Amino acid sequence: MRERSAGGAVWGFTMRNVPYETGRRSPAGDGGARPPERTEGTHAPLRERAEGTHAPPPAGVGGASASPGTWAGTGPGGPGGWPDRVPAAGRARGPAAGERREQGAGEARTQGAGPGAAPGAGPGTDPAARRLLRAAAEFVRLHHAEEGLGDPGPRLAAVRVEIAGTGTYRHTRDELVFGARVAWRNANRCIGRLYWRSLRVVDRRDVTDAEEVAAACAGHLREAGGGGRIRALITVFAPDAPGRPGPRIWNEQLVRYAGYPGPDGSVTGDPRNTGLTALARRLGWPGGPGTPFDVLPLVIQGTDDKPRWFALPGDAVLEVDLVHPEYAWWGRLGLRWHAVPALANMCLEIGGVCYPAAPFNGWYMGTEIGARNLADTDRYDLLPLIAEHLGLDTGDDRTLWKDRALVELNRSVLHSFDRAGVTVTDHHTESRRFLAHLGREQRRGRAVGADWSWIVPPISGSATPVFHRTYEIVERHPAYVHHAEARARAAGGADDTFTRSAGLV
Repeated sequence: MRERSAGGAVWGFTMRNVPYETGRRSPAGDGGARPPERTEGTHAPLRERAEGTHAPPPAGVGGASASPGTWAGTGPGGPGGWPDRVPAAGRARGPAAGERREQGAGEARTQGAGPGAAPGAGPGTDPAARRLLRAAAEFVRLHHAEEGLGDPGPRLAAVRVEIAGTGTYRHTRDELVFGARVAWRNANRCIGRLYWRSLRVVDRRDVTDAEEVAAACAGHLREAGGGGRIRALITVFAPDAPGRPGPRIWNEQLVRYAGYPGPDGSVTGDPRNTGLTALARRLGWPGGPGTPFDVLPLVIQGTDDKPRWFALPGDAVLEVDLVHPEYAWWGRLGLRWHAVPALANMCLEIGGVCYPAAPFNGWYMGTEIGARNLADTDRYDLLPLIAEHLGLDTGDDRTLWKDRALVELNRSVLHSFDRAGVTVTDHHTESRRFLAHLGREQRRGRAVGADWSWIVPPISGSATPVFHRTYEIVERHPAYVHHAEARARAAGGADDTFTRSAGLV
């Protein structure tokens, strides 16, 4: 286990089926050894939704300073997965297990009264306010019922008055905590929901400025990392409100590795992040030393502001050097991964209110790193390299060289995290825990939604108990929601329409 230093690491291999060199160090290296598309194993969203109409598209970078804020001057630097679903308004049950359903055009998000509503327009006169009030009432009743708070009438009356006067309403501290935890409980694609009540909620709804958001995100990583004892944590920043969008974090996760395209089409680093890497460079980030594991800066857009970049302090980024319990050469490959899988660009929706910047994390399931991030052909694509070092015949798929390399890579991840004293879970344990969660929720009279295609681990699926069951997708609020615009931002504004509207071309 180590904290990110300003130097580098053993490196030299590039991605996407190009030759690998191993054992070479960057000039400042100090040695060292991670969903549509599925991301971080169980973390990815079920489907996308459009952002609210009152949230304007991100401002362009024209005129933005080429240097980061003063806070960035420090230099570069869940159990088993997390929530990933998008609720459909008024829909209680989804299709059969594994079936995907695209969002209908009428499934609009209700997070405020919208730009056309005057502050004094009551719920009876504005359609958006009426939708918000319905969502708020549903949530308030749920909160009071589950927490034994008695008659929700007085709170509902107060919410109605607040919406009539401002077009939105403010959650109490208890409502915020309850909503964030239940959103995790409601995540169809998360296998690690057994401990949903353990989520610690940090209330930073007072923060709208990009520099303050960046500093708080670094604090989030330090607290969540806990010296290796990873804590389930969410930090909630200011919500969207009519005419005033909350801050936004463009990064998909708080810690991500840069991807540098080469002239031959190869990528040094993570190919998934080439778009955000290019965007950060356009914003003024000078880039890292050029290793496969350069930590990207945070790209944050404050309220009524343009996106800016902020380098993560080294002590905020906890990483694990990857070694193997049997092969001494493994450590010389220079592989590593970060310890805290903190999703950063999903919206926490509670009672119709959207918190667009609410980074949250559980802890890793080993397969998220070893079977996806480091193994997928459109990510680090390490199986050919591992197989070569293992002396396997890669000329014939029937030798199962990919399977054998995949198992050893996953052994390396689990062994390395354990050796470093960093929390990680394995897919067999987490599968049993998920069934325990099912039983616990059923005893409480609550149906558990699950997407079979995401709950079943990406390796050894049939060897886990979650494989031999069927599930239904049950969509409820509160929820963690992935909006289409957030996905475009995480890709560096790859969508042409979005890129033009953001002034990035």
